[in-house]
Amino acid sequence: MTNYNEKTEAFYRTYLEQNPEAPQTYTAWSFGGDDALADELAELVVQGTKTATSSNHLLYELENEPVPEPGLHSIVLDRAGNPRAVIEIIQVEVKSYKEVDETFAFKEGEGDRTLAYWRSVHEPFFSKEMEEIGRDFSADMLVVCEEFAVRFIAHK
Repeated sequence: MTNYNEKTEAFYRTYLEQNPEAPQTYTAWSFGGDDALADELAELVVQGTKTATSSNHLLYELENEPVPEPGLHSIVLDRAGNPRAVIEIIQVEVKSYKEVDETFAFKEGEGDRTLAYWRSVHEPFFSKEMEEIGRDFSADMLVVCEEFAVRFIAHK
């Protein structure tokens, strides 16, 4: 979900005041859409536990969207659309689902941070996405693996 509004604009302006060298443009979105998962994952980002995320490469192709690149700044939102943090992409790799390793799963910061857990939640997630576009999940499908650094946190 990309979401730009007065809250996100004000939040990013505050970030820019303290970081004038940062890019003027940003994206704003929540993990997992507008459900409880968005809150949970945003909190993991704020805590510094979640420093990576993955997405379905095919969706970028079908939507004619570029794959994120290092330097991209994003505002992570909670499910209510409140800004929680500014992150900066520091590394991006496109690899097959089966090539995602234990190190990356740990950086995603979810569950017990193992590859087994990562696969247990990501295979159903990617399967659902693929089904919605009339495709089947495959361990050979390409996944965009992004690592990021937290640059700014919202104060509650």
